[in-house]
Amino acid sequence: TTSYTAPFWTWEDWELQLDWMALRGINLAPAWIGVEKFFIDVFREVGFTDDDIIDFFCGPAFLAWNHFGNLQGSWSGNLSYDWVDNQFALQKKIIQRMVELGITPILPAFPGFLPRAASHVLPDAQLLHSVRWVNFPEVYTEDTLLDPADPLFAQMQLSFITKQQHAYGNITNFYTLDQFNEMIPSSGDLEYLRNVSSYTWKALKLADPDAIWVFQAWLFAQNTTFWTNDRIEAYLSGVTTDSDMLILDLWSESEPQWQRANSYYGKPWIWCELQNYGATMNLYGQIQNVTKSPIQALKESRSLVGFGLTMEGQENNEIVYDLLLSQAWSSDPIDTKGFFQAWAAARYSSNKRPTSIYDAWEIVRTSVYDNTNLTTMPSVPKSIIELTPRTSGLVDVIGILGTKLTYDPAIMVRAWKQLYQAGLQDMSLFNNSAYQYDIVDWTRQVLANSFIPIYKKLISIYYMLNQTTEERITKLEIQGQHLKEVLLSLNLVLSSNENFRLSTWLSAARASAPDPSYADFFELDARNQITLWGPSGQLVDYASKAWSGLMKSYHLKRWEMFIHYLIVTEPTQYNQTEFQAELLAWELSWVNSTGGELEEPQKMEVKDVIARTVQQWEETFA
Repeated sequence: TTSYTAPFWTWEDWELQLDWMALRGINLAPAWIGVEKFFIDVFREVGFTDDDIIDFFCGPAFLAWNHFGNLQGSWSGNLSYDWVDNQFALQKKIIQRMVELGITPILPAFPGFLPRAASHVLPDAQLLHSVRWVNFPEVYTEDTLLDPADPLFAQMQLSFITKQQHAYGNITNFYTLDQFNEMIPSSGDLEYLRNVSSYTWKALKLADPDAIWVFQAWLFAQNTTFWTNDRIEAYLSGVTTDSDMLILDLWSESEPQWQRANSYYGKPWIWCELQNYGATMNLYGQIQNVTKSPIQALKESRSLVGFGLTMEGQENNEIVYDLLLSQAWSSDPIDTKGFFQAWAAARYSSNKRPTSIYDAWEIVRTSVYDNTNLTTMPSVPKSIIELTPRTSGLVDVIGILGTKLTYDPAIMVRAWKQLYQAGLQDMSLFNNSAYQYDIVDWTRQVLANSFIPIYKKLISIYYMLNQTTEERITKLEIQGQHLKEVLLSLNLVLSSNENFRLSTWLSAARASAPDPSYADFFELDARNQITLWGPSGQLVDYASKAWSGLMKSYHLKRWEMFIHYLIVTEPTQYNQTEFQAELLAWELSWVNSTGGELEEPQKMEVKDVIARTVQQWEETFA
């Protein structure tokens, strides 16, 4: 969540976030900011040079995967030690506020990952090598791991935790530590797995006798082939005192592991809602699952100790997060109808708003936010607008980051009409920041849904039989123009709210840089995450966004290139590999186009933008 939502946050952003958490009863949360400070100090102690160390860190938008040992190094530029110091200063303020609000910080522990110079700096150390992650070039992955059985591991752990205690005081005994996130251990032998966790745990206890190891169980869900029940049990059994470990069942609403893992064999665990990957923006929820499954878990598991949020990105579908955090305080499933009504009244600062606003939320409650088919769509779906154009394999894709809608698009239009009608009946709503956000978000969803049949017709035209080349080209040009106009309208709508602007993201990135000389590097990192996600598209579109500026300068351009390719290429000669190679060259140039003029804020008011859009797409919103 930190890397997808908060890599460039200021203290003001964190103040709002911590208030939001405290008001919802959150009393335990990870505190990752500024941890590079302690990695630097501990690495220096064992002999690494500053060049060795800086070569190890990823850019600011990718540090989470550096912490987990998936990635090393940056393809955008090197981190600044001044930035690390700034983040450390920010972390001290965050920690202090967390303690004031009664939120116990979970501090990072030393996981064992070392700079790539480890074999030269520590020739006698027992070193392991992590597997290649997501086809990244070797230079950016296959991190070096210090074997927890090596006495040096415990020594470095002691130093790492002691330094944090000196910096922050005695404020926690909870430490987050993950060594095999989306990576297979070097051996599946049960004794080996038991020993790895045992040595890791003992090193933690040596550093802090009261330490509790907070452990993400995502690895068990991500690779069920390797992590069989006997291997899970063996790995967890290395921690012989159950209360010394706290397991996060990371995706409890869709892929719970606690049931197959026998409630994690007596160790305390937390039921967690993941909801989205890559901060995907579409409207989506599992409100029945989020209210009923936690109650079932309470009845069936004696070691369940809490409920939590583990979404990859936070700034979307807030009602779903609020629902779980409210459910955490109830021994019975919450009445979602009453909850949605009360939530809407609070959101719009009055219980005397037009009835249509409550009708709108009631419609999405029973449809958009009530997905029960987890095989089809277990998490927030992607809009095909944000994906690499192709002639097949885009529509109705199921599974993680799939594209299949879990409701009839006409239902979303009906809900949108009620929400919009409320604004027309009570014009003060257009001055309400929450309503402004929601009407833009819901309009975005309606337009994104309308894009699907337009795209399907484009492909149908391309492969239509019994037409001349000239006829096909003419039809493609007309339909292509229709497609492009939707994207331009979408860009206009998104530009009317700062939460949906590329410039908001890029400005924050540049402002986070320690001095102007690093601003382009930080912007490049920010651009890369939401597009190519890697030096050459290793996780392309994984963290894509529907933002103005991005819609017009990136997504629209990709679709224009696709339409042009269809026009100049006979259907029998269509080659997706050829097209994507052409596309990648342009995508790389876009990512590297830093330091230019950012989009100007939309001067039209939200209500005027929506009215104009409705007039232009009367059939869509009818």
